[in-house]
Amino acid sequence: MTKSLPGAAGDLSEEYPDVWKAYAALGKATADCGPLTGRERRLVKLALAVGAGSEGAVHSHTRRARSEEIEVAAIMQIAMLAIGPLGLPRAVAAKTWIEDIKD
Repeated sequence: MTKSLPGAAGDLSEEYPDVWKAYAALGKATADCGPLTGRERRLVKLALAVGAGSEGAVHSHTRRARSEEIEVAAIMQIAMLAIGPLGLPRAVAAKTWIEDIKD
C-alpha cells in the first residue's frame, strides 16, 4: 500500500491494506478530535513512545518530528522530561534512541 513505511509497518500495510486503512483513519480521527497543533501532537506522541519504552516508535516519531522541522532541542527535551516520571535509565535510553536518528 505504501512504500514510505519502514520495516514491519510497511510490510503490514502491504499485506493487510484494509487493516492499515482503518488504522490510518483512527490516527486521523484522534488527531482531529482536539485543539492541539501538529507540532504539539508530534511531541506528545514522542513522549508517549518514550513512556511506553518503544524504541521503534521513538525512532519513528523522532524521524517525523525532524521531517516536520521540529528543532532538535525540543525533541531532546522530551527525553530530559522523562527523568522525573520515568527514571534516569528510561530517559537515557530515550536519549540514545533519539540520537539514533540523524538528519
